[in-house]
Amino acid sequence: MLFAAKKPLIAGRDACAPRMPALLLVAWYDLVTLKPAGLYIHIPFCRSRCSYCDFATGMYHAELAERYVRGVSQEIASWRKVKQPEFVDTIYFGGGTPSLLSPPQLGLLLDAVHSRFAIAAGAEITLEINPGSATPETLAAFRALGINRASFGAQTFDNNELARLGRSHTADDTRRTFRYLRDAGFDNVSFDLIAGLPGQTMSGWQDNLAEAFSLRPEHLSFYLLEVHQSTPLANHIKTGLQPQPDEDLAAEMYEVMLDRAVEAGYEHYEISNLCLPGYESRHNTKYWIAAPYYGFGCSAHSYDGGSRRWANERDVAHYLNLIEAGAAPVVEEQRLAAADLQAEAAFLGMRMMRGLNTEQYEAQFGVDIRKQHAAELARFEEAGLIEFQGELLRLTKAGALLSNEVFAAFV
Repeated sequence: MLFAAKKPLIAGRDACAPRMPALLLVAWYDLVTLKPAGLYIHIPFCRSRCSYCDFATGMYHAELAERYVRGVSQEIASWRKVKQPEFVDTIYFGGGTPSLLSPPQLGLLLDAVHSRFAIAAGAEITLEINPGSATPETLAAFRALGINRASFGAQTFDNNELARLGRSHTADDTRRTFRYLRDAGFDNVSFDLIAGLPGQTMSGWQDNLAEAFSLRPEHLSFYLLEVHQSTPLANHIKTGLQPQPDEDLAAEMYEVMLDRAVEAGYEHYEISNLCLPGYESRHNTKYWIAAPYYGFGCSAHSYDGGSRRWANERDVAHYLNLIEAGAAPVVEEQRLAAADLQAEAAFLGMRMMRGLNTEQYEAQFGVDIRKQHAAELARFEEAGLIEFQGELLRLTKAGALLSNEVFAAFV
């Protein structure tokens, strides 16, 4: 099954443009040559804990949030994993609920970023926002900081489903916050939607889609519910408080969404992501094309674009203790072998619906993937899960639904 778990240059600077970098302002054609990195900053605080959540999050407390912002700023300022100042063209505040921070707190983090990195003109700066978590005044202040993209956790427009998920917002909160975002000048908004919820019906899902498409966000991220062990939702299902999700129905929901999205003018550019033309998530695309990305904050992960990966301490208190003691918060490092790099290039490349360029793969690794995985590719092609279009190896619509089975052949 599909697994769950993403413009033009600004010539000058106005009130809503990203801050001028402290080190250098560079043109897009320079950045392509320099392989710009993305930055991820984890904000672990929430107003409530969703029943399905398995992320590194905890309850919001004002004093802890202030201490955490100072700690992350310190981590960014003292970061030495890459020696030279690196060019960056995407910044992503994820969580948790980053919009629980105040504009001055987010401004402090952006100041730290601009002091350490060279930021591209027109950089994509994304803030994850939960409905009802920010006022019109706060959203306008976020936009004035240069934040120009909102990733919006709508999940569903059914209040009963929201309650069963432990979400703290209502469908009206979603509609209202979306209006506030537009009024604040956000013209790049992404919705998250979840299918396959316990008790969810096809008619209910179609209502969700109709509402989402009527609002017309620039981007849609679609997830099939994953039930993680140790979450409240897993316990609810185990004890019979909620029904077992129907995977076959969820697959039908996926197909319906793709059909409706195409009719509404959206492009299916990655297994779980759709967008209006020109509004792909530039930050999330870095994960799929093996571009470098650097994470800050508790539980954040990083990749140097070559063979090194590392991850920060997951626990907030332990993370802050390390930072405040002047120690690095990294608790795990990994060197990827050649076989790992080849496998990841294959299945991450195939997550993109345009497909994996087999000629580029051979140029990078010196291996013809058609020969390297001849038996598996022949089997998947016969089953209608993949197709070749010139040098591109692509998932079909059926293959996208069974992508885990396809990708397992490369691991």
